[in-house]
Amino acid sequence: MMNRLFSLVLLAFVSAGLAAACGSRQFTTVTIYDTPAKYVRLEFDRTVKKGTEHSHPISLTPEQIAAVLDGVRIHEPLALVRGDILEEPIPRIHPAFTDKEIAFYAPLLALALSKATPEEVVTFYQTRNLSANTREVTSGGLFVQRDELHLILANYRSHTHYMADLGVAETRDDRLTPMQSLAPQDGRVDFEPSSAKRQQQVGVLDKLFQWDHREVAVFYTQLPPRPLVKLDPS
Repeated sequence: MMNRLFSLVLLAFVSAGLAAACGSRQFTTVTIYDTPAKYVRLEFDRTVKKGTEHSHPISLTPEQIAAVLDGVRIHEPLALVRGDILEEPIPRIHPAFTDKEIAFYAPLLALALSKATPEEVVTFYQTRNLSANTREVTSGGLFVQRDELHLILANYRSHTHYMADLGVAETRDDRLTPMQSLAPQDGRVDFEPSSAKRQQQVGVLDKLFQWDHREVAVFYTQLPPRPLVKLDPS
């Protein structure tokens, strides 16, 4: 039964990935920073409808953005100990962004939000080589809606070779789809302190698929600005 359930979930993910790759892609409107390994861009948000536009442009300091990035947490799923799955494990919780990543991205994201229109979303992307033919990607986007800053972490160290490992040909360029997950995400995205996070209603289905939740909405004005660490020029 568990094997059949796993197969159905896996098939659904592969089908969704193929459908997304064949469908309309996001397109860049403004490039803030771009190298082969990292970028920050503005992209047209196809989900925006009349009356639901984002609160852009908006002037936030890099220190305000840093405070939000600093609070993003990854809750790891069930832990394996000596080959056994714990029945009630305590998830391993750790920051999603390092001090160096926060210092790099915060000024760029603040600049992007100051240039964004109500119909645009800020996207970010970074990749790191793991081997000769495999990379890991962290990517997502953010936007402001009234007093909330929404951060979507679509990929957290996702392996680019995941679909090929399943025997499915790669059909999309991960640089073109920062808001789409490349592989099933192992950890749930959360925020600390929880008092600054908008609480969402959790239904039965939400509980079943809680580890797939990739977005946090933060009351950013409640957070004290976070000083940026100095980046090593080297």
